[in-house]
Amino acid sequence: MASETLVPRDVVIQGYCAPGHERLREAFLRNFRELGEIGASYAVVAGGEVVADLWAGSKDEAGATPWNRDTVVCVWSASKGVAGVCFAMIVDRGLASYDDKVSKHWPEFAAEGKGDVTIGMLLSHQAGIPGFDTPATLEDLFAGEKAARRLAAQKPMWKPGTAPGYGNVVGVLATHLFEKIEGRSIQKFVAEELKGSRGLEISVGLEPADRSRLSSLVAAVSVDPVNTVPMGNPAQRALHNPPMTVALPDTPEFQAADFTAANCYATARGLAGLYGLLLNPGPNGGRLVGPKALAEATRTWIDGIDVVRGIRRTWAAGFLTNDERAWGPNKGAFGHGGWGGAFGFADPTAGLAVGYVMNHMSDQMDLNPRRRNLIDALYAGT
Repeated sequence: MASETLVPRDVVIQGYCAPGHERLREAFLRNFRELGEIGASYAVVAGGEVVADLWAGSKDEAGATPWNRDTVVCVWSASKGVAGVCFAMIVDRGLASYDDKVSKHWPEFAAEGKGDVTIGMLLSHQAGIPGFDTPATLEDLFAGEKAARRLAAQKPMWKPGTAPGYGNVVGVLATHLFEKIEGRSIQKFVAEELKGSRGLEISVGLEPADRSRLSSLVAAVSVDPVNTVPMGNPAQRALHNPPMTVALPDTPEFQAADFTAANCYATARGLAGLYGLLLNPGPNGGRLVGPKALAEATRTWIDGIDVVRGIRRTWAAGFLTNDERAWGPNKGAFGHGGWGGAFGFADPTAGLAVGYVMNHMSDQMDLNPRRRNLIDALYAGT
């Protein structure tokens, strides 16, 4: 485990930074020199053009193995934004609507009073199912259809639609629902349509052949999910059932799972490219999602005190909106961050798409100084 204060080290920034955007490189360098970064990548797309694709540091705390252009890391809950994009794509294709009841596509989900829960409500954490309500193991969590059936049979912990309640099992429920609608798992959909067709360095899980590209996560002693969300009310206890640890992304079970709440592996370039394709056409085709479906995906579906997090959250369908200014100054921005610091977001007003991944985890969530430093630099010249 890393100590809370890491010794600054000399670092060489690699990659590309377009003329006029040098402040992005300077901010990235500051993360290493002043803020304890170990290994990371940072990418920015502006107006459809890559203006920064930077990486530096090492894949290990000792500095023995360099971070390379193709180094990937688990991005934890930034994975939820990837799932949000996948659902927006099938809505755009007319396969479903956010206003469809989940039970239209998955009748068993209607059990215990959940019949009126819509796809939009599920993706914005309003279904009342933040986790298992009886003791569960990691094997249970990664059990695919069996896990989905168990969760679908549960009684909601609060009346659906009345409040958000953050949970990782949305990855189990959404994955099962997606396959019922589209025919492919999200894992396969991402592999074929995002990584395969679009060349985006994002995967749900990690193929054995790619394990040499992986950087393990390094956590300060205070990085514990219970420090972020206490074991207080039943919904909070459900979030931690089963508990998840920093070491989990290195395990074969986690790497094999189709669990789009938390087990996407990506480069910063991959996340920035994903959000960039929501705003502009790419070289291999048009935008991922048309304007109508994107507007519906990224509008505020609920604004209220989150039952699990205990703070105000403004949820879109798979994304956090920017009412709390987590993604810069423009209200129309949307995205998702992950435990420890990784994030991806798009700002339609500024025409920006951004990705950041790292191995040194922070326990400060939205206030992570490395995250704030990178986001602040984006808007410093505007």
